[in-house]
Amino acid sequence: MTPPSRRRRRTGSDLGSATPRRTHPVKGAMRRSQMITTYGVGGLVAVDNESFIVSGLDNADRAWARDEAPPVREPRLATLLGVTHFRLPPASGDGSEDGIRVKRFPWWQSCSKCELLAPYKDFNSPSGKSVCPTCADNPLTPSRFVMACEQGHIEDFPYWKWLHRKDRGRGTSSGRCGGTMRLRSTGTTTSLRSVVLSCSCGVPDVSMEGAFRQRALADLGITCSGRRPWLEAAPAEHCTKPPRILQRGSSSVWQPVLSSALSIPPWSRNDELAQVVLAHRENLLHFEDHPEQLAAALRMLLKCTEVDVATAQKLLQGNVPKQETPLEEGTHLIRREEYASLTDGNAVDVEQQDHSEDFVCVPPGADAGLLAPFGLMDPMLVKRLREVRALTSFTRIVDAEAAGPTHHARLSRERKSWLPAMEVRGEGIFLRLHEDRLHRWEQDPAVRTRIDQLHTNHTEHLREYHSGDGPPRVSPASPRYVLLHTLAHILIEEWSHEAGYPSAALRERLYCDDEMAGLLVYTATSDSAGSLGGLVAQGEPKQLLSSLESALRRASWCSADPLCVESRNTGVGGTNHVACHACLMLAETSCENNNILLDRALLLGSPEEPHLGFFAGVLGLTT
Repeated sequence: MTPPSRRRRRTGSDLGSATPRRTHPVKGAMRRSQMITTYGVGGLVAVDNESFIVSGLDNADRAWARDEAPPVREPRLATLLGVTHFRLPPASGDGSEDGIRVKRFPWWQSCSKCELLAPYKDFNSPSGKSVCPTCADNPLTPSRFVMACEQGHIEDFPYWKWLHRKDRGRGTSSGRCGGTMRLRSTGTTTSLRSVVLSCSCGVPDVSMEGAFRQRALADLGITCSGRRPWLEAAPAEHCTKPPRILQRGSSSVWQPVLSSALSIPPWSRNDELAQVVLAHRENLLHFEDHPEQLAAALRMLLKCTEVDVATAQKLLQGNVPKQETPLEEGTHLIRREEYASLTDGNAVDVEQQDHSEDFVCVPPGADAGLLAPFGLMDPMLVKRLREVRALTSFTRIVDAEAAGPTHHARLSRERKSWLPAMEVRGEGIFLRLHEDRLHRWEQDPAVRTRIDQLHTNHTEHLREYHSGDGPPRVSPASPRYVLLHTLAHILIEEWSHEAGYPSAALRERLYCDDEMAGLLVYTATSDSAGSLGGLVAQGEPKQLLSSLESALRRASWCSADPLCVESRNTGVGGTNHVACHACLMLAETSCENNNILLDRALLLGSPEEPHLGFFAGVLGLTT
């Protein structure tokens, strides 16, 4: 869209006006969730014919208005990540103030009419516009290509060096030969061979063919300059990583590194007392064993005469990972605590409480014994939950799941006491598998042999794509993990039909180790699709049994059979067995492990091994 005219900053006489205060022209809008998952710090965002890079957090304390970017508390996750709190990104709307800051990137632009290729400033476009003045204000096209490396650095494609590869002596390495460069498409093919560079200095024309070869730039002696344009006045870093050419819109240009946690008791209270204790927890811990001093401190903070000291002590005693806990270990600890809370539930029903609790987990009203033949223990109805997802860093080129910490690009030059995050409120269903039956099943030699092959393939995949210091991530592949993961996928697909949710609005959260065997399917969106109430209704035993039978029947065949059911070592790196897009795979927003470690045969068996499945022989049961 064409940015609106610059609006002046409001003065004291304007405070009663509804006109929002702007200090920069508006270039577009994005949802808060996109700032965390799609267009976060360092990511590229396209707005009509323009392209921008999202600025870092160095100036966010000043640019993000407190009322538009309020703090978010989740002490377990905050302590694990070494921050005091989180902040919601500011909303982008007509009533917002400065919002998210962006910078123009890529800097190189081209005109489709005169074919001129040059830095943006050389076009002398009118203020606030991106047009070619000599071509009747024809919109400029940002460079389709960018240069990036595994350390997160990014810069413009070196057009001058690519074109003058054999004749650099006529200019300097910075691209000054006195000529005018042009970019045109011959239209003869759809490949990069038709994209041709030329220069008025007389060097031979060169196409973009071969630019995406892994060593295309290294062969020309082009190295990474270590630039970080998303950070304000950041100096270039020394970098030895070979640069790669990427499409500007490629997913490899920006991949978020996220951490998340559910709000569970006692941290799930959202009343004034809980908010004050969370905000001043470090100071209040000194009075934990002195109720009178704690009460006095709380009375001063709350500006009241009576306080609930017992509840405050529970909040202070809540288990929080230590700050020095390794991230992977701390994440597992958070999952263990969530598993315990989901298993035990809480006694307060959603109709009987005062809406000050962000976690309402109760058993269904009917007897769940009819689920026993399926190996399921009592389900839990999560009528209210809250999840906080924080953006900790990002990667380029390398997979965010496989990259080590040294390949995680920073969100700001100086370490800040907070991170951007989003909170999702919704509902869910928690299921557990019967431990004794699960243990007998996973000891089956045929099951172990089948999963051992997946574990080997996944370990090799993680080792191959691992970047940075330290050992690669350990594969979670095990019989119970693949079973839980596959079961979650078929239930999400089933409930998307039964409960009226789009499948992308549902998300899985797996709890799996030697002492955990559960899954949570919950609403994953921050809009109205997270509060329809239809998902919890599917957790009542009779309805759950019907859904489970229907999901298993759907999983017993695939439109790609017999090719699918006979397949082994499919997917990225051979990390799936019987799984394809027609039967098991979901939207990336729904799966927490990138649609890998799936095997439909572990549910109901295969033609060669019919007793391989955990649910083999139960489809004949009815209510």
